[in-house]
Amino acid sequence: MLRALADEDFRNAIVAAIRREGLEILRVQDVGLAQTPDPAILAWASANGTIVVSHDVSTMTRHAWDRVRQGLPFTGLLVIAQSAPLGPVVQELGSLLRSGDFADFTNDPVR
Repeated sequence: MLRALADEDFRNAIVAAIRREGLEILRVQDVGLAQTPDPAILAWASANGTIVVSHDVSTMTRHAWDRVRQGLPFTGLLVIAQSAPLGPVVQELGSLLRSGDFADFTNDPVR
């Protein structure tokens, strides 16, 4: 099973619904990363074996690609449109977290 870390602006309704399904999704606020720059969030996620879920297609993706280009460990980023309907998002994200394998999302050969 995969673990996810929701960035600060990720819809709380999605987080709550995923948690009701018994799946692990943390919020940056839960782990002391509120108002933390994106590169630090990606670094924390990589160090703690979580993928990042975000609505931020502009800066978060840019910082994720920076990590990849630099050869830094990167556990994955899933960007979901802010306007995406709740039901399908919860269904797809829940399915991914339940059946995904960490190796599918990481460029870190150690893991």
